[in-house]
Amino acid sequence: MINKVTLIGHLGRDPELRQAGDSQVANFTMATNESYKDKSGEWQNKSEWHSIVAWRDLADRVSKLKKGQLVYVEGKLATRKWQDKNGVDKYTTEIIARTVRLLEKRDIAETEEPF
Repeated sequence: MINKVTLIGHLGRDPELRQAGDSQVANFTMATNESYKDKSGEWQNKSEWHSIVAWRDLADRVSKLKKGQLVYVEGKLATRKWQDKNGVDKYTTEIIARTVRLLEKRDIAETEEPF
């Protein structure tokens, strides 16, 4: 069986880095876009939003990214379940990142180490 997701899109917000036990975790959103012609022949644009989670060393590297940057993300789908304050089951589906690559040129003054 295969659980693999590959996305190219723009960050919707700066990643949020936090501690989770003895590991670091970074959360961010990204948008992927597609264009298509509707029934009347008019071009339509559609954005799909994705929640991304990066752990450990990848979380630290991802935390340096900024809203709007174009990135490549490869990972797997994972669904979490929790209960709200009324005891109602809630679900969210996220992409657990294995690889994140910046696809834009960066200012050399920004960093000298590769992302």
